Amino acid sequence: MVTLNETDLLVVRGVQFRDLENLDKLTDQQGAMSGSSLAGRLPQNLFWYGMLRALGCFPNPLQHLFHCFVAEQKPQGTIGGFVQVTPFNTSRSTWKIEQLSVQAQAIQPELVTDPKGMGSQLLRYCFQNVWEARTWVLDVDVNDKNILALYRQNGFQPLAQITHWSLSAELLTSLAQNDPDLPNLLPVSNADAALLCQLDCVSMPPLMRQVFDRHVADFKRRFLSSLLNRWQNWYTHQEEVSGYVFEPQRKAAIAYFKLTLSTDGQQAHQAELTVHPAYTWLYPKLLVKMAQLVQGLPPQALMLESADYQHEREEYLEQLGAQRQQHRLLMSRSVWHKLKETKPERLQLSEVLQGLQPLPRTPIPSRMSLLNLPLKSQKDRPDNQDKQVNLGHEDLPENGHHI
Repeated sequence: MVTLNETDLLVVRGVQFRDLENLDKLTDQQGAMSGSSLAGRLPQNLFWYGMLRALGCFPNPLQHLFHCFVAEQKPQGTIGGFVQVTPFNTSRSTWKIEQLSVQAQAIQPELVTDPKGMGSQLLRYCFQNVWEARTWVLDVDVNDKNILALYRQNGFQPLAQITHWSLSAELLTSLAQNDPDLPNLLPVSNADAALLCQLDCVSMPPLMRQVFDRHVADFKRRFLSSLLNRWQNWYTHQEEVSGYVFEPQRKAAIAYFKLTLSTDGQQAHQAELTVHPAYTWLYPKLLVKMAQLVQGLPPQALMLESADYQHEREEYLEQLGAQRQQHRLLMSRSVWHKLKETKPERLQLSEVLQGLQPLPRTPIPSRMSLLNLPLKSQKDRPDNQDKQVNLGHEDLPENGHHI
């Protein structure tokens, strides 16, 4: 049994190949605090683990595909917890905590919320060692009070409440009978990245826009990422369909959707939906279009998310008969890294005062006036020169005073 005194002997380090078996066990327990489970995504052999570590040694799109830190208990050498983090945008100014798991949570919940516990030490290690991150984000279940206390204690503040909705297969079948009437629905390509970036910025509040810090490059698909995504979809029997609605008058994108279809019917369909706040009437049309795309596949529900600042979407889904599945809280934290000042070593006083050495004084040019200059003819007269040279007591008047 782990005690509070033993948590002072924790050592947080990068994940190693010998830790994979323990990580697999931790993901199966109830200690998973946030994000999706890591099970099934761990490298199962030394070859894949070596490839992932090799990709993390140089800049590439897959550099942070497997970025984990573990908390090792000394002197037992057991793994007490781990945290997985990934960049949230291409500039890597914002990072996301995908999953945080602690082994002793079910035994002693105070180890999670304690400032010296494993959870806090894992978070602080990420804050101190990931220098690129200026903002951290995560999402957690609103009903998990202990985990909310852990994140609030480490500086995370709530941004928005995310609701997961489920549209049943019967509801999708009834929606597919309608006509979407979307004449300007276009497929998505890298050439449309600027339009999608502008739509994403307009559709969210300013605070979330600042936290997400998305740019045009975030909406472009690189070759390696696209290739990996296609291989993953083939392996998991999934297919992606995306499109956006173009407004010809404003020359802007006013809606975007991305649909992940389950071709084997083993899991629910996933949907991402972004709509311009001034075009909320597109919600029914886009849902009808997505309902038509899932027809012909094994019947499964459609999962869709909505935030608390998207009131029209939540009202429409509730009127439509969608079911609320889960409530999660989106949180963020800012990090400012202090630059360490280096002290000069073996520096002589003469070297310090080298910049204070006297310099030859140079005349400063000023404005010249012809009125203040004497005339050359008067200055060069011989009588004036004689008067200046022979000026003495004989020039005084008889009374002894100057003239």
